[in-house]
Amino acid sequence: MLQLVSKLKPAGEQPTAINRLAQNIKAGKKHQVLLGVTGSGKTFTLANVIAKTGRPALIIEPNKTLAAQIYQELKDLFPHNGVHYFVSYYDYYQPEAYIPQTDTYIEKDAKINEVIDRLRHAAAQDVLSRRDVIVVASVSCIYNIGSPEEYRRVSLKIQRGQKMSRRNLLSALTALQYVRNDTDFKPGTFRARGNTIEIYSVTGMEVTRVEFSGEKIAGIATKKPQSLRTNDIKAANRKIFPAKFWITPQAKLKIAMANIHAELQDRLQELKKRGKFAEAARLERRTNYDLEMIAETGYCHGIENYSRHMEFREPGEAPFTLLDYFPKNFLVFADESHVTLPQIKAMSAQDRQRKQALIDYGFRLPSAVDNRPLSFHEFEKKALQTICVSATPSAYEIKRAGRPGIVELLVRPTGLLEPSVEIRPTKNQLKNLAEEIKKRAAKNQRVLAITITKRLAEELSEYFGREGLKTQWLHSEIKTMERPEILKNLREGKYDALIGINLLREGLDLPEVSLIAILDADKEGFLRNETTLIQTMGRAARNPEGHVILYADKTTGSMAAAIREIKRRRKIQEEYNKRRGITPRPINKAIQAWPFTAQKAVESEFATIQDIKILEK
Repeated sequence: MLQLVSKLKPAGEQPTAINRLAQNIKAGKKHQVLLGVTGSGKTFTLANVIAKTGRPALIIEPNKTLAAQIYQELKDLFPHNGVHYFVSYYDYYQPEAYIPQTDTYIEKDAKINEVIDRLRHAAAQDVLSRRDVIVVASVSCIYNIGSPEEYRRVSLKIQRGQKMSRRNLLSALTALQYVRNDTDFKPGTFRARGNTIEIYSVTGMEVTRVEFSGEKIAGIATKKPQSLRTNDIKAANRKIFPAKFWITPQAKLKIAMANIHAELQDRLQELKKRGKFAEAARLERRTNYDLEMIAETGYCHGIENYSRHMEFREPGEAPFTLLDYFPKNFLVFADESHVTLPQIKAMSAQDRQRKQALIDYGFRLPSAVDNRPLSFHEFEKKALQTICVSATPSAYEIKRAGRPGIVELLVRPTGLLEPSVEIRPTKNQLKNLAEEIKKRAAKNQRVLAITITKRLAEELSEYFGREGLKTQWLHSEIKTMERPEILKNLREGKYDALIGINLLREGLDLPEVSLIAILDADKEGFLRNETTLIQTMGRAARNPEGHVILYADKTTGSMAAAIREIKRRRKIQEEYNKRRGITPRPINKAIQAWPFTAQKAVESEFATIQDIKILEK
């Protein structure tokens, strides 16, 4: 049972929205849109919908920063249920690629964040094990992670009194890709001491101690890793999931390897027929090496490229993703859908283009193309009931939902209005903005400044620092686990302002921010189109003194349309407040610590950059 715990009750338009969305879900409606302005309580509304319907839910966010925020909010709202965080586990990722024009092969290079890897496993295991589960994910949830059936099937069940030797358990753990380490005990490892084996779960949440008496399991106990010195909690049985997603049972592994070898022979024949002998030799060498590694250890570097064979899928068949781990009646919420859905649409085509060059030049077998993200069509087939959540839904989303499926949240329970908007010339904009930041800092308020480039964000932050202001840049160069800490520091007043580009757009809940300053607002394009401007302006709508300054020397069509829409919404909100005698009040939102953040200094990865000169007019 999904149990929502909150002192707050749905207010304003929220009860109507919750009931309509829930009724449409129960009626089997496939597509809906929750069109809600910033600060209208969209997250609280969807949380109530999840609780009301009692369905497992997958919430897809357009970036890791927003996923972290929504995860924390839902974790607080559902303290008794399984709320999980599922994003890409790479701190750094360079995909394998081949550039024919320069004959350049780029080997896959990645740095895996072990904390996020553990969170991914925890999410997958809970989705398979319970129904009261909510997963907040990035679009990485549409990438292949292996078959849920095999993940479940190969997991090891042990119970007290079971006939099993110590040697057999050690062998089984190795087959599940756990690594023996008697000295550095960490998630995904096990250690053996006499008749006792301790297993550190890959999620990092539990240590299982198994004691043997002869050829029998005499006892099982568990404990939390943080309390290794405390007494164990005795257990009758335990289920140990694999340490990696791509695990194939031994009986099937030989068949999969035979299929890989058969495909290799066919491909070699084809390449040689076309006179591509160098490519054939390369492919044979690389594939045979991988097969040797799989035969010896059950795993190899880049094993995901053989996933079609490991999972016994047909050519072109959709890969297994996190969506396949959910029960059939789960709900999908595409948050900030105007960004999230285009991301999902683009993933498959981009991946195919890169893989094709690797296949053509003998670096990979043709079956490697089936290690891919879902196509948009496949995603829609698996996501049986989807609610798109956005302040600016696309025409596609509106059309697909139809009028009965569009639910609006245009007023805020707090009575807060859309921010006031003004246009200022770009001349002396840095000096002008510095003064505005100082004014807000004096009132214990914060500022978001939006630039065009990453480098400019960094240089601008340094410039304001020289002016005696506490500022920090925030863009994609900041590691995933460090971004929420920066936002927390902003709210606490350690920074007067954040300087960023696109990460400051959708969904960030920062009630202390009273000013949004958009530099180069008249540079028409993706970063300054109508949707982006409306979303960016909305960051100031959580504060009673919310204001937006557009620094521009002309008014573009996008600027005019965005300002017009903001004014339209503000008028509706003012009339609503007047009819009900509502006085706008600030949001009092507790500042939560992000539990997974590494406490490290965030430094620029660039040297001094001169882009700032283009703003100093």
